[in-house]
Amino acid sequence: MGIKVKEDDRTKKNLIYFPLGTVGRDAVYCLINSYLLTFVLFTHSLNGAQLAAITGIMIAARVFDALNDPVMGNIIERTRSKFGKFKPWLAIGGLTTSVVIYLLFNVQLQGWGFVCFFAVMYFAFSVTYTMSDISYWGMIPALGSDADARNRFTSRATLFAGIGGTLASILIPMFSAGSGAIGGSTAVAYGRIALVIAILAPLFILFTLFGVQEQREADRAGKAAEKFSFVQIVKTIGRNDQLVWIAVIFLIQQVGNGLVVGGIGSTYIYFTFGYNGGLFSLFNTVGMAATAFLMIFYPAISRRVRRKKLMGMMMAASVIGYVVMLGSALVKEANMGRFWILVMGYMISNFGQYCFYLVMMISIMNTVEYNEYKFGTRDEGIITSLRPFITKMSSALIVAATSAAYMIFGVTGYTNQISDLEQQCARGLISEEQKLTEISAVIFGTTSGQHSGVTSGQGQGLLAAMTVVPCVLMAISYFLYKKKYRLDEEEYERICAELQK
Repeated sequence: MGIKVKEDDRTKKNLIYFPLGTVGRDAVYCLINSYLLTFVLFTHSLNGAQLAAITGIMIAARVFDALNDPVMGNIIERTRSKFGKFKPWLAIGGLTTSVVIYLLFNVQLQGWGFVCFFAVMYFAFSVTYTMSDISYWGMIPALGSDADARNRFTSRATLFAGIGGTLASILIPMFSAGSGAIGGSTAVAYGRIALVIAILAPLFILFTLFGVQEQREADRAGKAAEKFSFVQIVKTIGRNDQLVWIAVIFLIQQVGNGLVVGGIGSTYIYFTFGYNGGLFSLFNTVGMAATAFLMIFYPAISRRVRRKKLMGMMMAASVIGYVVMLGSALVKEANMGRFWILVMGYMISNFGQYCFYLVMMISIMNTVEYNEYKFGTRDEGIITSLRPFITKMSSALIVAATSAAYMIFGVTGYTNQISDLEQQCARGLISEEQKLTEISAVIFGTTSGQHSGVTSGQGQGLLAAMTVVPCVLMAISYFLYKKKYRLDEEEYERICAELQK
């Protein structure tokens, strides 16, 4: 009885300190994943070749990052120390990531010098953040001995990760663009924001390092880790047809879902409604509000509505949302009325997209039993590792699509002028008020003809990229899921019943 009480006390303590450790880490991820390309465009003057190089670096690093996950997982699994196998890498990864993001957002280089520095720092981030990420999430099985406890740790950590990422997505644009920019310049603002996040992230990790107590019986017993094999991973995934299809479907859906927050959304809002980071923060806040409802009520909804029927309903909701967003362009004057039409459309479309995401997560997990039914092994580790792999691959494709849109619609012609003004303001050559006036002239044009301004065709092109493209990709993912994914509720229950026999 005494041992049980002690274990319950440890679980309660871990449920407090473990989730707190990821708040700062996910603020870091949001800064890099959602705002790095925006930072580069609005603080550095880039020609076509340099933007293409930056894009290539980000894509290559994210593909490398995805492939590096199982390698890092194997290194962690083989680590033996008095602090356990997870905490040393969590500490090392957290501290080195902070150094990397501070340097990345505070460098004064321009041109090809910046491109070379960016390549080194971005690949360094891929290595250091992976140390932290794999060790943090890999710790969950060592925190609880039963499935219920692990579910609680996973759900609570996901909630706190969402808090860190959401706060960052709201506050970063608010304090980095327009009149609210810290230090009066976007270049200065991002440098200081990176410094704050670089300090906060390790501080939050301290909760996990010093407050969490793991179960280390397997480590003390000297249990060896399984040998790592890329061949085994490829073989396991390739033979499971349902896993292959859900991976393809998930990848298509995630690319479409990430286009708005990947940079196109903020650029469109700046070019249409003015250079005001607070507007994009408001756009994000209202748009993400719908996902809070699903976080709370999705389990109850899923018990009453079959997944394929639910996806059909969410598909319809998202199409309506994207049509509303696209229809906002029919309002001739770019006023707050038009802005709120755009925001409401995004909230509706994001509701559907997030529900799709939740269904995809469950559908991936259900292929574990299918794998056991077909081949006699569950291979949970390999199957569950596919989700972060797809997420990182989709982020690489989002960067490629975003950069392509910028090149097609001539975005850099305007962002280069804005970045020059930001740099002049950062060096004290012009005042903040003069900078904002000049940026407004760049975006909206001047009566004297010195600046022509962003054309309606360019603005509508960006709007189409963040509405039509995601809508088409979502439709493709829905029809593939309906046609190719066979593990609906009835089939899954049948397979589980067969396995029990």
